[in-house]
Amino acid sequence: MASSLTCTGVIWALLSLLCAAASCVGFFMPYWLLGTQMDKPVSFGTFRRCSYPVRDEERQATVMLEQCGRYASFLGIPSLEWRICTVVTGVGCGLLLLVALTALMGCCISDLISRTIGRVAGGIQFVGGLLIGSGCALYPLGWDSEEVQQTCNNSSDQFQLGSCQIGWAYYCTGAGAAAAMLLCTWLSCFAGKKQKQYPY
Repeated sequence: MASSLTCTGVIWALLSLLCAAASCVGFFMPYWLLGTQMDKPVSFGTFRRCSYPVRDEERQATVMLEQCGRYASFLGIPSLEWRICTVVTGVGCGLLLLVALTALMGCCISDLISRTIGRVAGGIQFVGGLLIGSGCALYPLGWDSEEVQQTCNNSSDQFQLGSCQIGWAYYCTGAGAAAAMLLCTWLSCFAGKKQKQYPY
């Protein structure tokens, strides 16, 4: 099986897959922000939430439903900043995944990735990492929404957590993006083999 990648390129392909996986898993999981409401653990992502209050008609009381789910609609996401964060981070994750899968195909297909294509792929990874990083930077702007304040003892505000804390998924997403921007972009410059010159 012929490869279009150098040894450095194979490392780049594997690292690209790890970075894309870390960012995508972190983005999809609703553990970016952790808190409590009605003595139950509550967590938020950009477009998902775990544990939310519902009205129990039998008991005529509000109870916490302990399950995870997406918001009913895009406009149901608690703040404009989180909606922007969802779109920006999702596009960034898509770009990282696209490059990672292309790089993996380069391990098996000859003449797929040249030096130029490798550098272009590195540029796409940089843009993807930048988008995800921007999404992570926007996320704290939504901490002043009513849903978050209820979870953080009404003490949260933009860039102030109150009684809540940042969850592992936020760090996972950011770490994947940072590694893609710094390591993968650099390694991509040395990933492709020089193309043979064919006399025609």
